Amino acid sequence: MRLILTWIINAVALMALPYLMHSVTVTNIGTALIAALVLGLVNTLIRPVLVILTLPVTFLSLGLFILVINALLFWGVAHLVDGFHVAGFWSAFLAAILYSVISWALSTLLLRKGDD
Repeated sequence: MRLILTWIINAVALMALPYLMHSVTVTNIGTALIAALVLGLVNTLIRPVLVILTLPVTFLSLGLFILVINALLFWGVAHLVDGFHVAGFWSAFLAAILYSVISWALSTLLLRKGDD
């Protein structure tokens, strides 16, 4: 149940992005649900591999390169999912940060540690 709630929270965070940034579009809630699912899969399967492969650059940049990885993955998912569009890399960079903050805030407010 917690996994489904997290998925819905992430979809709501995606739906909030077009109201904060005009360079991000999400056509409907169905698209947001699909994009949230793909983002979750990409962050679970591909992101750890990229973080390990870019560890020297991440170390030299004091961890800031992880933000670039997040932006590239966010931008890549926007290219994969129809109805979810991000204008460019810098839009994806800011959108990935906003998406993380919004989903973190909603998760903190709506999910409690003891809830299942």
